[in-house]
Amino acid sequence: MANISDVARLAGVSPMTVSRVINHSGHVKEETRLRVLRAMKELNYVPNDLARSLVRRRTDTLALIVPDITNPFFTTVARGTEDTARKNDFRVVLCNSDEDPAKELEYIRMCVSIRVDGVIIAAAGDGSRKNLELLDSFEIPYVLVDRKVDGVQADVVTGDSRMGAFQLVKHLIDLGHRDIAMITGFLTTSTARERRDGYRRALEEHGIPFREAWVKETSYMRNMDFTLVEQLLDCTPRPTAIFAANNFLAVQVIRGLRHRGLRVPEDMAVVCFDDVDPYSLVEPFLTVASQPAYNFGTIATQLLIERIEHGEGPAPSPRSIVLQPEVIIRKSSGH
Repeated sequence: MANISDVARLAGVSPMTVSRVINHSGHVKEETRLRVLRAMKELNYVPNDLARSLVRRRTDTLALIVPDITNPFFTTVARGTEDTARKNDFRVVLCNSDEDPAKELEYIRMCVSIRVDGVIIAAAGDGSRKNLELLDSFEIPYVLVDRKVDGVQADVVTGDSRMGAFQLVKHLIDLGHRDIAMITGFLTTSTARERRDGYRRALEEHGIPFREAWVKETSYMRNMDFTLVEQLLDCTPRPTAIFAANNFLAVQVIRGLRHRGLRVPEDMAVVCFDDVDPYSLVEPFLTVASQPAYNFGTIATQLLIERIEHGEGPAPSPRSIVLQPEVIIRKSSGH
């Protein structure tokens, strides 16, 4: 396997000159640079990234930690993250936490071990605060995406969950519904709390009592507890509409309703946060508060790169970017 000395010998330059070409540092004549690049190609020489990173104190690597990459929302966030990272000569390592703080901590320890330059994270929940303190202790910058973490001061890119929830529930109320239930993620997650707040505000502003028993908590993941739908259907009076706090929950709610022989929207209206791509493009069905997921990824990555490349002087104060959802009316709400 060729090394830097072999490249220098073939190109007729010093190893230092080869190093400057590889690291884009110092002044090298264009003719010399091309000669070095030809020698590298002829010898199939691949620079040692680890050695380079030790010298530069940079690995040009970012980590993206999300709860579940199979969720179309986070798939699109990841696409935005990678596109922006590549435009700025960074690579991205993708990690799934499964909303498990212990698994999330394993990945954060890995980030420290492989010396990533920064982390974008959709935190598992409020328990992530201790995990993020590990990044702070190693001075690894990070940006929160989609979810805030209580007590953590950092750049954050979120959607307006309260407003999106308020608008969805108001739409149901405008259609004549007054018995509206909600299935949300665990309230240790900021988006679950904010969407519950928006749901409650819409009810109360329209003179409809908030029923704690009609708000059910479960995982945002695919493995929703079907008994929650059963519990709501056994209530007296029975809800006429269900607000699901994310796309996976909406799909599981519809499955649970079908199991009981109920039709959407004829027997039960359903609305939710985020589309269920790619099916939403083929046969639009769910009424949703659609968030610009790609922009979540691009903006979070740009904020992180700005932190990484910040020069001397005090770091800027944490920035908060709030993106507005768009309510799209489709069949599942009845109109």
